Amino acid sequence: MTTLLIADHNNTSLADATSRALTAALQLGGDVHVLVAGANDRAAADAAAKLDGVKKVLLADDPALDHQLAEPIAALVVSLAGDYDAIVAPATGNGKNILPRVAALLDVAQVSEITKVISSDTFERPIYAGNAIAEVRSTDRKTVLTVRGSAFAPAPQGAATAPIEPVAAVAGDYRSFFVGEALASSDRPELTSAKVIVSGGRALGSAAKFNEVILPLADRLGAAVGASRAAVDAGYAPNDDQVGQTGKIVAPDLYIALGISGAIQHLAGMKNSKIIVAVNKDEDAPIFQVADYGIVGDLFQVVPEIEKALN
Repeated sequence: MTTLLIADHNNTSLADATSRALTAALQLGGDVHVLVAGANDRAAADAAAKLDGVKKVLLADDPALDHQLAEPIAALVVSLAGDYDAIVAPATGNGKNILPRVAALLDVAQVSEITKVISSDTFERPIYAGNAIAEVRSTDRKTVLTVRGSAFAPAPQGAATAPIEPVAAVAGDYRSFFVGEALASSDRPELTSAKVIVSGGRALGSAAKFNEVILPLADRLGAAVGASRAAVDAGYAPNDDQVGQTGKIVAPDLYIALGISGAIQHLAGMKNSKIIVAVNKDEDAPIFQVADYGIVGDLFQVVPEIEKALN
């Protein structure tokens, strides 16, 4: 069995989700080749070649693949698909954009956001906002998977470097094109790979209070900042910080939930965290059902006490 893993990258480095998806791909058995598609992306290919278990890296370096638009990359993957039994991508924004198109073009079903590999054709994935786990078996001639990165450990660096082989982009009259982007920069850890996350909910009351309470504690702990959907919808935090089924799926070593009630869609995004600490004045809040440590109280009084204890 040979698997093609589509790398998520920024042309210079790999996203953490790529090495986690590699761990899942290796569990399918057989060889794993990594496709790095973009423009001026040799550095990302070099990084992929150093990951343990990678047998070969396919480098597609073409201006037409810049910004990793779904249509040209899906066409490229389909052109390569004949040599592979499985096609895998991390369940990131790029993976969720590209792989459904690949599955449709190959006329096979996609198995989305797997959290466990049982065998080369059987997987576990969450359903009903994570309240149940389904065991899914693929009977298609090619297996197409997206991988929930929080469920797999990142693959380590290997002792040897895999060979890098160039591949050509597929020409076509694609209807989508790149218009522009606005990138948010932060000195804090990236949310999906952070070891510690401090999240705030609607109970904070305003964007000013969110920044006043959440940011100093996050800085003190070297943590990433998260938010509930309600807090994001209220304008307290940007969309990139949303944790949950409709946001980002995280599994840090420590997740601190401040003023978050624990709606089902939020729990689906963070309940696999190793240690969960919740602060909420409602003792019946659903967040306490998954919390390892719960404090019933006013977060505006509790958080200063936590910060004082850290000094």
